[in-house]
Amino acid sequence: MQKNDLLTVEAVATGTQGEGIAYSGGVTLFIPYLLPGERAEVRVLKVRGNVAYAAVTEIITPAEDRVRPRCPVFYRCGGCQLQHLRYRPQLRLKTELVRDALKKIGGVEAKVNFCLRSEKEYGYRNKLQMPIGRRNEKNVIGFYAERSHRIVETEECPIHPAWAKAVISALYGFMEKCGLDGYDEETGKGQLRHIVVREIKKKFIVALVTAEPEIKGIDYFLFLLDNIFPEYSFYLNYNPERTNVVFGKQFTLLKGKGFYESADDGIVYEAGVQTFLQVNDNVRGKLYARAVSLAEEGDTVVDCYSGGGLLTAMFAKKCARAYGIEVVPEASACAERLKERNGLGGKMFNICGRVEEELKGILADGRPGLVVLDPPRTGVERSVLLLLQERAVPGIALISCNPATLARDVGILTGSLAVTEKGELVKCANPDPIYRISLVQPFDMFPQTRHVETLVLLERGQSC
Repeated sequence: MQKNDLLTVEAVATGTQGEGIAYSGGVTLFIPYLLPGERAEVRVLKVRGNVAYAAVTEIITPAEDRVRPRCPVFYRCGGCQLQHLRYRPQLRLKTELVRDALKKIGGVEAKVNFCLRSEKEYGYRNKLQMPIGRRNEKNVIGFYAERSHRIVETEECPIHPAWAKAVISALYGFMEKCGLDGYDEETGKGQLRHIVVREIKKKFIVALVTAEPEIKGIDYFLFLLDNIFPEYSFYLNYNPERTNVVFGKQFTLLKGKGFYESADDGIVYEAGVQTFLQVNDNVRGKLYARAVSLAEEGDTVVDCYSGGGLLTAMFAKKCARAYGIEVVPEASACAERLKERNGLGGKMFNICGRVEEELKGILADGRPGLVVLDPPRTGVERSVLLLLQERAVPGIALISCNPATLARDVGILTGSLAVTEKGELVKCANPDPIYRISLVQPFDMFPQTRHVETLVLLERGQSC
Protein backbone atom coordinates (compact mmCIF):
# COMPACT_ATOMS: atom_id res chain seq x y z
CA MET A 1 0.00 0.00 0.00
CA GLN A 2 1.30 3.44 -0.94
CA LYS A 3 0.29 7.06 -0.63
CA ASN A 4 -2.45 8.13 -3.10
CA ASP A 5 -3.62 4.55 -3.69
CA LEU A 6 -7.40 4.30 -4.25
CA LEU A 7 -9.01 1.45 -2.33
CA THR A 8 -12.52 0.14 -1.78
CA VAL A 9 -12.97 -0.78 1.88
CA GLU A 10 -15.67 -1.43 4.46
CA ALA A 11 -15.48 0.10 7.93
CA VAL A 12 -15.83 -2.47 10.71
CA ALA A 13 -15.37 -0.31 13.81
CA THR A 14 -14.93 3.23 15.13
CA GLY A 15 -11.67 4.63 16.51
CA THR A 16 -11.13 6.84 19.54
CA GLN A 17 -11.25 9.97 17.36
CA GLY A 18 -14.63 9.03 15.85
CA GLU A 19 -13.03 7.80 12.62
CA GLY A 20 -13.87 4.59 10.77
CA ILE A 21 -11.53 1.60 10.97
CA ALA A 22 -11.06 -0.72 7.98
CA TYR A 23 -8.56 -3.37 6.93
CA SER A 24 -6.88 -3.97 3.58
CA GLY A 25 -3.94 -6.23 2.75
CA GLY A 26 -2.90 -6.61 6.38
CA VAL A 27 -2.97 -2.83 6.93
CA THR A 28 -5.27 -1.07 9.40
CA LEU A 29 -6.78 2.09 7.90
CA PHE A 30 -8.16 5.01 9.90
CA ILE A 31 -10.70 6.98 7.84
CA PRO A 32 -12.47 10.09 9.20
CA TYR A 33 -16.26 10.35 8.71
CA LEU A 34 -16.67 6.70 7.66
CA LEU A 35 -19.24 4.79 9.72
CA PRO A 36 -19.19 1.08 10.60
CA GLY A 37 -20.81 -1.00 7.86
CA GLU A 38 -20.20 1.59 5.14
CA ARG A 39 -18.37 0.69 1.93
CA ALA A 40 -16.42 3.51 0.38
CA GLU A 41 -13.68 4.42 -2.02
CA VAL A 42 -10.82 6.01 -0.10
CA ARG A 43 -7.51 7.64 -0.99
CA VAL A 44 -4.48 6.70 1.10
CA LEU A 45 -2.86 9.80 2.64
CA LYS A 46 -0.10 8.31 4.78
CA VAL A 47 1.34 4.84 5.44
CA ARG A 48 3.34 3.92 8.53
CA GLY A 49 4.17 0.24 8.62
CA ASN A 50 0.92 -1.69 8.99
CA VAL A 51 -1.11 1.45 9.78
CA ALA A 52 -2.44 3.90 7.21
CA TYR A 53 -4.59 7.02 7.13
CA ALA A 54 -7.05 7.70 4.32
CA ALA A 55 -9.80 10.08 3.22
CA VAL A 56 -13.18 9.18 1.72
CA THR A 57 -13.55 10.00 -1.97
CA GLU A 58 -16.98 8.34 -2.41
CA ILE A 59 -19.49 6.60 -0.15
CA ILE A 60 -20.62 3.50 -2.06
CA THR A 61 -22.97 2.02 0.55
CA PRO A 62 -24.07 4.50 3.25
CA ALA A 63 -25.06 3.35 6.74
CA GLU A 64 -28.69 3.67 7.83
CA ASP A 65 -27.55 5.92 10.68
CA ARG A 66 -25.85 8.43 8.37
CA VAL A 67 -27.50 11.88 8.24
CA ARG A 68 -26.71 15.15 6.50
CA PRO A 69 -24.57 17.41 8.74
CA ARG A 70 -26.15 20.74 9.70
CA CYS A 71 -22.89 22.64 9.48
CA PRO A 72 -21.69 23.66 5.99
CA VAL A 73 -18.02 23.37 7.06
CA PHE A 74 -18.41 20.17 9.08
CA TYR A 75 -15.96 18.13 7.01
CA ARG A 76 -13.29 20.86 7.21
CA CYS A 77 -13.72 22.20 10.74
CA GLY A 78 -12.09 20.37 13.66
CA GLY A 79 -14.77 21.20 16.21
CA CYS A 80 -17.25 18.37 15.52
CA GLN A 81 -16.68 14.81 14.34
CA LEU A 82 -20.15 13.18 14.54
CA GLN A 83 -22.74 15.43 12.86
CA HIS A 84 -23.07 12.81 10.12
CA LEU A 85 -24.32 10.24 12.68
CA ARG A 86 -27.81 10.07 14.22
CA TYR A 87 -27.92 11.09 17.86
CA ARG A 88 -28.84 7.77 19.51
CA PRO A 89 -25.94 5.96 17.78
CA GLN A 90 -23.67 8.79 18.96
CA LEU A 91 -24.58 7.87 22.53
CA ARG A 92 -23.92 4.19 21.84
CA LEU A 93 -20.57 5.06 20.28
CA LYS A 94 -19.48 7.10 23.29
CA THR A 95 -20.48 4.31 25.65
CA GLU A 96 -18.28 1.95 23.65
CA LEU A 97 -15.39 4.45 23.57
CA VAL A 98 -15.33 4.59 27.37
CA ARG A 99 -15.58 0.81 27.71
CA ASP A 100 -12.82 0.22 25.15
CA ALA A 101 -10.50 2.79 26.71
CA LEU A 102 -10.85 1.24 30.16
CA LYS A 103 -10.07 -2.19 28.73
CA LYS A 104 -7.30 -1.38 26.25
CA ILE A 105 -5.53 1.43 28.10
CA GLY A 106 -6.33 0.77 31.75
CA GLY A 107 -6.51 -3.02 31.60
CA VAL A 108 -9.90 -2.83 33.36
CA GLU A 109 -13.05 -4.80 32.56
CA ALA A 110 -16.04 -2.82 33.81
CA LYS A 111 -19.74 -2.44 33.25
CA VAL A 112 -20.32 0.91 31.54
CA ASN A 113 -23.79 2.40 31.78
CA PHE A 114 -25.34 3.78 28.60
CA CYS A 115 -24.30 7.38 27.95
CA LEU A 116 -26.85 9.86 29.30
CA ARG A 117 -28.20 12.15 26.59
CA SER A 118 -28.12 15.92 26.39
CA GLU A 119 -31.42 17.77 26.42
CA LYS A 120 -30.16 19.73 23.41
CA GLU A 121 -28.45 18.00 20.50
CA TYR A 122 -27.48 21.41 19.02
CA GLY A 123 -27.17 24.94 20.39
CA TYR A 124 -26.06 23.66 23.80
CA ARG A 125 -22.73 25.41 24.33
CA ASN A 126 -22.62 28.27 26.81
CA LYS A 127 -19.13 29.31 25.71
CA LEU A 128 -17.85 30.54 22.34
CA GLN A 129 -14.11 30.75 21.69
CA MET A 130 -12.90 31.58 18.18
CA PRO A 131 -9.53 32.55 16.72
CA ILE A 132 -9.34 35.65 14.53
CA GLY A 133 -6.81 35.51 11.71
CA ARG A 134 -5.91 36.85 8.32
CA ARG A 135 -5.44 34.94 5.08
CA ASN A 136 -4.87 36.24 1.55
CA GLU A 137 -5.30 39.82 2.79
CA LYS A 138 -8.72 38.95 4.22
CA ASN A 139 -9.85 38.65 7.82
CA VAL A 140 -11.11 35.21 8.86
CA ILE A 141 -13.04 34.15 11.97
CA GLY A 142 -13.77 30.51 12.63
CA PHE A 143 -12.45 27.34 14.24
CA TYR A 144 -9.23 25.45 13.77
CA ALA A 145 -9.11 22.51 11.38
CA GLU A 146 -8.32 19.15 12.96
CA ARG A 147 -4.74 19.00 14.33
CA SER A 148 -3.77 22.40 12.95
CA HIS A 149 -3.95 26.14 13.52
CA ARG A 150 -5.47 26.74 10.10
CA ILE A 151 -8.71 28.67 10.65
CA VAL A 152 -11.78 27.32 8.90
CA GLU A 153 -13.93 30.37 8.31
CA THR A 154 -17.57 30.19 9.34
CA GLU A 155 -20.43 32.60 9.90
CA GLU A 156 -22.28 30.38 12.39
CA CYS A 157 -21.92 27.18 14.40
CA PRO A 158 -24.87 24.83 15.03
CA ILE A 159 -23.64 23.61 18.43
CA HIS A 160 -23.67 27.21 19.69
CA PRO A 161 -26.83 29.26 20.37
CA ALA A 162 -28.10 31.84 17.86
CA TRP A 163 -26.23 34.66 19.58
CA ALA A 164 -22.92 33.25 18.30
CA LYS A 165 -23.85 34.06 14.68
CA ALA A 166 -24.70 37.63 15.70
CA VAL A 167 -21.36 38.04 17.50
CA ILE A 168 -19.40 36.82 14.47
CA SER A 169 -21.26 39.22 12.19
CA ALA A 170 -20.70 42.12 14.58
CA LEU A 171 -17.00 41.35 14.83
CA TYR A 172 -16.57 41.32 11.04
CA GLY A 173 -18.44 44.64 10.84
CA PHE A 174 -16.28 46.17 13.56
CA MET A 175 -13.04 45.09 11.91
CA GLU A 176 -14.08 46.38 8.50
CA LYS A 177 -15.29 49.76 9.73
CA CYS A 178 -12.29 50.39 11.98
CA GLY A 179 -9.59 48.99 9.70
CA LEU A 180 -8.48 46.21 12.05
CA ASP A 181 -6.73 43.00 11.06
CA GLY A 182 -6.83 39.47 12.38
CA TYR A 183 -3.66 38.06 13.92
CA ASP A 184 -1.10 36.22 11.76
CA GLU A 185 0.67 33.60 13.90
CA GLU A 186 3.63 33.39 11.51
CA THR A 187 4.43 37.10 11.31
CA GLY A 188 2.96 38.28 14.62
CA LYS A 189 1.12 41.06 12.78
CA GLY A 190 -2.54 42.01 13.26
CA GLN A 191 -4.42 43.47 16.21
CA LEU A 192 -7.16 40.93 17.07
CA ARG A 193 -6.45 37.34 18.17
CA HIS A 194 -9.55 35.72 19.72
CA ILE A 195 -13.13 36.40 20.69
CA VAL A 196 -14.43 34.61 23.80
CA VAL A 197 -18.05 34.80 24.99
CA ARG A 198 -19.53 33.05 28.03
CA GLU A 199 -23.25 32.85 28.79
CA ILE A 200 -24.37 32.61 32.42
CA LYS A 201 -28.17 32.20 32.46
CA LYS A 202 -28.88 34.90 29.83
CA LYS A 203 -26.06 37.17 31.01
CA PHE A 204 -22.83 37.37 29.05
CA ILE A 205 -19.13 38.02 29.49
CA VAL A 206 -17.30 39.01 26.30
CA ALA A 207 -13.50 39.10 26.03
CA LEU A 208 -11.66 40.38 22.96
CA VAL A 209 -8.06 39.15 22.96
CA THR A 210 -5.70 41.59 21.28
CA ALA A 211 -2.04 41.77 20.27
CA GLU A 212 -1.91 45.50 21.04
CA PRO A 213 -2.77 47.20 24.36
CA GLU A 214 -5.18 49.69 22.78
CA ILE A 215 -7.69 49.09 19.97
CA LYS A 216 -9.13 51.96 17.98
CA GLY A 217 -12.89 52.18 17.61
CA ILE A 218 -13.65 49.79 20.48
CA ASP A 219 -16.71 51.87 21.42
CA TYR A 220 -18.21 50.94 18.06
CA PHE A 221 -17.86 47.25 18.88
CA LEU A 222 -19.59 47.86 22.20
CA PHE A 223 -22.38 49.61 20.32
CA LEU A 224 -22.83 46.53 18.13
CA LEU A 225 -22.83 44.22 21.15
CA ASP A 226 -25.48 46.40 22.82
CA ASN A 227 -27.85 45.28 20.08
CA ILE A 228 -27.11 41.59 20.73
CA PHE A 229 -26.94 41.16 24.50
CA PRO A 230 -29.42 42.64 26.99
CA GLU A 231 -26.82 42.43 29.77
CA TYR A 232 -23.12 41.82 29.39
CA SER A 233 -19.63 42.65 30.58
CA PHE A 234 -16.76 43.38 28.21
CA TYR A 235 -13.02 42.86 28.67
CA LEU A 236 -10.06 43.72 26.51
CA ASN A 237 -7.37 41.12 27.10
CA TYR A 238 -3.87 42.03 25.99
CA ASN A 239 -1.76 39.06 24.86
CA PRO A 240 1.46 40.11 23.06
CA GLU A 241 3.15 36.71 23.44
CA ARG A 242 3.93 34.41 20.51
CA THR A 243 2.04 31.56 22.13
CA ASN A 244 -0.93 29.24 21.66
CA VAL A 245 -2.35 30.28 25.03
CA VAL A 246 -5.55 32.26 24.41
CA PHE A 247 -5.53 34.79 27.26
CA GLY A 248 -2.72 37.10 28.25
CA LYS A 249 -2.24 38.32 31.82
CA GLN A 250 -3.71 41.82 31.38
CA PHE A 251 -7.52 42.15 31.51
CA THR A 252 -9.17 45.57 31.21
CA LEU A 253 -12.87 45.76 32.07
CA LEU A 254 -14.58 48.30 29.80
CA LYS A 255 -18.24 47.53 30.50
CA GLY A 256 -20.28 45.76 33.18
CA LYS A 257 -19.18 44.32 36.51
CA GLY A 258 -17.19 41.38 35.16
CA PHE A 259 -18.93 38.70 37.26
CA TYR A 260 -22.47 37.35 37.16
CA GLU A 261 -24.52 35.28 39.56
CA SER A 262 -26.60 32.23 38.80
CA ALA A 263 -28.07 29.32 40.75
CA ASP A 264 -27.96 25.54 40.43
CA ASP A 265 -29.62 23.12 42.85
CA GLY A 266 -30.26 25.95 45.31
CA ILE A 267 -26.62 27.10 45.28
CA VAL A 268 -26.03 30.69 44.18
CA TYR A 269 -22.69 30.96 42.41
CA GLU A 270 -20.63 33.55 40.59
CA ALA A 271 -18.56 33.22 37.42
CA GLY A 272 -16.02 35.47 35.75
CA VAL A 273 -14.12 35.56 32.49
CA GLN A 274 -11.66 32.81 33.51
CA THR A 275 -13.88 30.73 35.80
CA PHE A 276 -14.26 27.15 34.60
CA LEU A 277 -17.82 26.01 33.98
CA GLN A 278 -18.98 22.97 32.05
CA VAL A 279 -20.12 24.08 28.58
CA ASN A 280 -23.49 22.26 28.70
CA ASP A 281 -25.72 23.53 31.52
CA ASN A 282 -28.27 20.72 31.28
CA VAL A 283 -25.74 17.89 31.37
CA ARG A 284 -23.67 19.62 34.04
CA GLY A 285 -26.72 19.51 36.29
CA LYS A 286 -27.15 15.76 35.73
CA LEU A 287 -23.45 15.10 36.28
CA TYR A 288 -23.19 17.10 39.50
CA ALA A 289 -26.38 15.64 40.93
CA ARG A 290 -25.07 12.11 40.33
CA ALA A 291 -21.69 12.98 41.84
CA VAL A 292 -23.26 14.45 44.98
CA SER A 293 -25.42 11.33 45.38
CA LEU A 294 -22.22 9.30 45.89
CA ALA A 295 -21.49 10.99 49.23
CA GLU A 296 -23.17 10.33 52.58
CA GLU A 297 -24.56 13.12 54.77
CA GLY A 298 -21.92 12.65 57.46
CA ASP A 299 -18.98 12.55 55.02
CA THR A 300 -16.09 14.91 54.62
CA VAL A 301 -15.51 15.45 50.88
CA VAL A 302 -12.44 16.81 49.12
CA ASP A 303 -13.16 18.32 45.68
CA CYS A 304 -9.92 18.53 43.70
CA TYR A 305 -9.60 20.88 40.70
CA SER A 306 -12.73 22.59 42.05
CA GLY A 307 -13.00 25.62 39.75
CA GLY A 308 -15.46 28.25 40.96
CA GLY A 309 -16.66 26.01 43.78
CA LEU A 310 -20.15 25.07 42.58
CA LEU A 311 -19.71 21.32 43.07
CA THR A 312 -17.83 21.86 46.33
CA ALA A 313 -20.78 23.89 47.63
CA MET A 314 -23.23 21.17 46.64
CA PHE A 315 -21.24 18.67 48.67
CA ALA A 316 -21.00 21.11 51.59
CA LYS A 317 -24.75 21.63 51.54
CA LYS A 318 -25.37 17.88 51.84
CA CYS A 319 -22.37 16.64 53.85
CA ALA A 320 -20.57 17.47 57.09
CA ARG A 321 -17.92 19.50 55.30
CA ALA A 322 -16.27 19.92 51.89
CA TYR A 323 -12.84 21.14 50.83
CA GLY A 324 -12.19 22.62 47.39
CA ILE A 325 -8.68 22.82 45.89
CA GLU A 326 -8.21 25.10 42.88
CA VAL A 327 -5.03 26.58 41.39
CA VAL A 328 -6.59 29.56 39.52
CA PRO A 329 -6.84 32.53 41.93
CA GLU A 330 -9.88 34.09 40.22
CA ALA A 331 -11.82 30.83 40.45
CA SER A 332 -10.81 30.26 44.07
CA ALA A 333 -11.92 33.81 44.92
CA CYS A 334 -15.29 33.07 43.28
CA ALA A 335 -15.57 29.99 45.48
CA GLU A 336 -14.94 32.09 48.58
CA ARG A 337 -17.69 34.52 47.66
CA LEU A 338 -19.96 31.57 46.86
CA LYS A 339 -19.36 30.14 50.33
CA GLU A 340 -20.33 33.40 52.04
CA ARG A 341 -23.34 34.03 49.81
CA ASN A 342 -24.75 30.58 50.54
CA GLY A 343 -24.07 30.59 54.28
CA LEU A 344 -21.64 27.68 54.11
CA GLY A 345 -19.03 29.04 56.49
CA GLY A 346 -17.79 26.25 58.73
CA LYS A 347 -18.77 23.62 56.14
CA MET A 348 -16.97 24.73 52.97
CA PHE A 349 -13.24 25.38 52.84
CA ASN A 350 -11.51 26.73 49.73
CA ILE A 351 -7.79 26.32 49.17
CA CYS A 352 -5.96 28.07 46.33
CA GLY A 353 -3.05 25.92 45.25
CA ARG A 354 -1.94 22.86 43.35
CA VAL A 355 -3.70 19.61 44.21
CA GLU A 356 -0.44 17.66 44.43
CA GLU A 357 0.80 20.15 47.04
CA GLU A 358 -2.35 20.80 49.08
CA LEU A 359 -4.10 17.43 49.25
CA LYS A 360 -1.50 15.83 51.51
CA GLY A 361 -2.14 18.38 54.26
CA ILE A 362 -5.89 17.85 54.15
CA LEU A 363 -5.51 14.06 54.35
CA ALA A 364 -3.16 14.45 57.31
CA ASP A 365 -6.02 15.99 59.32
CA GLY A 366 -8.31 13.01 58.81
CA ARG A 367 -9.57 10.56 56.23
CA PRO A 368 -12.40 11.92 54.04
CA GLY A 369 -15.24 9.69 52.95
CA LEU A 370 -14.94 10.78 49.33
CA VAL A 371 -12.28 12.48 47.20
CA VAL A 372 -13.48 13.96 43.90
CA LEU A 373 -10.99 14.35 41.05
CA ASP A 374 -12.10 16.55 38.14
CA PRO A 375 -8.79 17.29 36.37
CA PRO A 376 -8.02 18.86 32.98
CA ARG A 377 -7.73 16.59 29.92
CA THR A 378 -4.20 15.60 30.87
CA GLY A 379 -5.56 13.72 33.86
CA VAL A 380 -4.51 13.41 37.49
CA GLU A 381 -0.91 13.80 38.60
CA ARG A 382 0.55 10.39 39.42
CA SER A 383 1.70 11.58 42.85
CA VAL A 384 -1.92 12.35 43.73
CA LEU A 385 -3.10 8.88 42.73
CA LEU A 386 -0.35 7.19 44.74
CA LEU A 387 -1.10 9.40 47.75
CA LEU A 388 -4.76 8.38 47.69
CA GLN A 389 -3.77 4.71 47.60
CA GLU A 390 -1.35 5.20 50.47
CA ARG A 391 -3.90 6.97 52.68
CA ALA A 392 -6.62 4.37 52.01
CA VAL A 393 -9.30 6.89 51.06
CA PRO A 394 -12.61 4.93 51.09
CA GLY A 395 -14.12 6.43 47.94
CA ILE A 396 -12.75 8.23 44.87
CA ALA A 397 -14.96 9.83 42.21
CA LEU A 398 -13.21 10.65 38.94
CA ILE A 399 -14.78 13.07 36.46
CA SER A 400 -13.07 13.24 33.09
CA CYS A 401 -13.65 14.44 29.53
CA ASN A 402 -10.79 12.29 28.20
CA PRO A 403 -11.41 8.50 28.17
CA ALA A 404 -7.71 7.79 27.57
CA THR A 405 -6.36 9.60 30.63
CA LEU A 406 -9.37 8.47 32.66
CA ALA A 407 -8.56 4.84 31.82
CA ARG A 408 -4.91 5.37 32.74
CA ASP A 409 -5.79 6.89 36.12
CA VAL A 410 -8.39 4.20 36.87
CA GLY A 411 -5.83 1.55 35.93
CA ILE A 412 -3.33 2.93 38.45
CA LEU A 413 -5.92 3.15 41.24
CA THR A 414 -7.25 -0.37 40.67
CA GLY A 415 -3.76 -1.86 40.35
CA SER A 416 -4.32 -2.96 36.75
CA LEU A 417 -1.44 -0.66 35.84
CA ALA A 418 1.77 -0.71 37.84
CA VAL A 419 4.52 1.90 37.98
CA THR A 420 8.00 0.50 37.31
CA GLU A 421 11.19 1.76 38.93
CA LYS A 422 11.78 3.81 35.78
CA GLY A 423 8.36 5.44 36.15
CA GLU A 424 6.83 3.53 33.26
CA LEU A 425 3.34 2.05 33.34
CA VAL A 426 2.88 -1.66 32.66
CA LYS A 427 -0.22 -3.84 32.77
CA CYS A 428 -0.54 -6.37 35.60
CA ALA A 429 -1.67 -9.83 34.51
CA ASN A 430 -3.20 -10.72 37.91
CA PRO A 431 -3.71 -7.51 39.86
CA ASP A 432 -4.75 -7.48 43.49
CA PRO A 433 -7.35 -4.67 43.29
CA ILE A 434 -6.65 -1.75 45.57
CA TYR A 435 -9.89 -0.09 44.47
CA ARG A 436 -12.90 -1.63 42.81
CA ILE A 437 -15.09 0.10 40.26
CA SER A 438 -18.65 0.64 41.50
CA LEU A 439 -19.93 2.95 38.77
CA VAL A 440 -19.01 4.06 35.26
CA GLN A 441 -21.49 6.60 33.89
CA PRO A 442 -20.79 8.56 30.68
CA PHE A 443 -22.60 11.86 30.08
CA ASP A 444 -22.99 13.46 26.65
CA MET A 445 -21.63 16.87 27.59
CA PHE A 446 -20.54 17.48 23.98
CA PRO A 447 -23.11 16.27 21.38
CA GLN A 448 -21.91 16.04 17.74
CA THR A 449 -18.30 15.64 18.90
CA ARG A 450 -16.20 12.61 19.84
CA HIS A 451 -15.77 13.94 23.39
CA VAL A 452 -17.57 12.42 26.37
CA GLU A 453 -17.68 13.26 30.08
CA THR A 454 -17.49 10.27 32.41
CA LEU A 455 -18.05 9.76 36.13
CA VAL A 456 -16.33 6.78 37.75
CA LEU A 457 -16.72 5.74 41.39
CA LEU A 458 -13.96 3.63 42.92
CA GLU A 459 -14.38 2.12 46.38
CA ARG A 460 -11.72 0.67 48.61
CA GLY A 461 -11.72 -3.15 48.56
CA GLN A 462 -12.85 -4.91 51.74
CA SER A 463 -9.55 -6.75 52.06
CA CYS A 464 -7.36 -3.73 51.37
